[in-house]
Amino acid sequence: VQLQASGGGLVQPGGSLRLSCAASGFTLAYYGVGWFRQAPGKEREGVSGIHTSGTSTYYADSVKGRFTISRDNAKNTVYLQMNSLKPEDTAVYYCAAGTPSWYTFQDEYDYWGQGTLVTVSS
Repeated sequence: VQLQASGGGLVQPGGSLRLSCAASGFTLAYYGVGWFRQAPGKEREGVSGIHTSGTSTYYADSVKGRFTISRDNAKNTVYLQMNSLKPEDTAVYYCAAGTPSWYTFQDEYDYWGQGTLVTVSS
């Protein structure tokens, strides 16, 4: 049972990245998925989340209008499309799967990916 977060890298301000969260050993479609990030010296925070149905989503105010979460159940994968990236988006991004009562409740997730580093810098 594993979650694999990937797609991070170095990008200039205003650029885009797409993060992937791929599950192996279990069916991701049965779980809600959240994306979290942790910047240096800061606590991990919730960025976005998607319900099992795919019809309900959550975005933190800081990323609303710039990030889009989606899921492809056939590929057992959830994506986070990040556009108009800012230096303050620099962080390690983690995905998590579970059945939380709210997307940002980190303790209620069952599985966590290892994190992928996003650096936004010129």
